[in-house]
Amino acid sequence: MKQIMEIRWHGRGGQGAKTAALALAESALREGKYIQGFPEYGPERMGAPIQAFTRISDRPILIHSHVANPDVVVVLDTTLLEMVDVTVGMSAEGTLLANSPNSPGEIREQLNLSAGKVFTVDATSISLATLGRNIPNTPMLGALIKATGILNIDSVITDVREKFEKKFSQKIVDGNIEAIKRAYEEVRSA
Repeated sequence: MKQIMEIRWHGRGGQGAKTAALALAESALREGKYIQGFPEYGPERMGAPIQAFTRISDRPILIHSHVANPDVVVVLDTTLLEMVDVTVGMSAEGTLLANSPNSPGEIREQLNLSAGKVFTVDATSISLATLGRNIPNTPMLGALIKATGILNIDSVITDVREKFEKKFSQKIVDGNIEAIKRAYEEVRSA
């Protein structure tokens, strides 16, 4: 892993981008990493575009600002691709992960990306099948782990299970774990 891995999450209020950014950070902490995880949004309202950020490092993190040059961009809602330049600041070696039934090649073409890695997973369909609702954050966590190898999938599953068992029914916990595992297996690259 490079000195600091920086991840920028794009989503809409209510889709769980903030929760995913924090869950990823806490899973990294479980693996002994230094972390930051935080949201950035204006008026808090359901459906409004938001960003969240995660930093993971083997060394203390001394940066205290939003992520301007992400190594990884995670897009929970592809309608944002037409509204927001999600690739701003992303390096040529960067990774883009989009919640989309489209192929990575179609997303690459849509965003006119000539470099970097592009991954897609249909997190919406996975969340509808496993949770009965369109909350794509946990499937996107599973896909992100597979796409980047940044953490061990078992650490993420254990952390999500422990955190969610405090707040949700066993059915919801099990649905989220299934969503993580399915996305981990179904993510596609180009």
